[in-house]
Amino acid sequence: MLSSLSAWLVNPRRNPLARLHMNAVASRLRKYGLRYDDLYDPYHDLDIKEALARLPREVVDARNQRLKRAMDLSMKHQYLPADAQVEQDFAIILGSFGSVPHSVCMYAKQTPFRGYLSDMLALVKKESAEREALGALPLYQRTIP
Repeated sequence: MLSSLSAWLVNPRRNPLARLHMNAVASRLRKYGLRYDDLYDPYHDLDIKEALARLPREVVDARNQRLKRAMDLSMKHQYLPADAQVEQDFAIILGSFGSVPHSVCMYAKQTPFRGYLSDMLALVKKESAEREALGALPLYQRTIP
């Protein structure tokens, strides 16, 4: 009973308040050009640091660029320009009358909930839990800097 209630509370597809919260977070992240996975701090959790080390270099470089841009915009008390947040795409639907522009679709250039870290983070956490269950020593010294 309690687990189904908590699952309902955090599911944005079922709970309108969770949907409002998700939209508010998405709009704030979109204003700075960030993704939700950019908010994870590698100094707070060493599993996140390990997951970032395992990602391809291009993904980590893009993350660092997004964070630098967000810090720069925050220091300037500005947001990304509106055209950098949302782009217009004219979808042409071919009908029986030829190619007529039927609708204008809006899609975001900034995709705040497109994850890149969650799969690797789950793998690292699974490996560390398995290592702990087996009583093995960690492969690297785990200290908080």
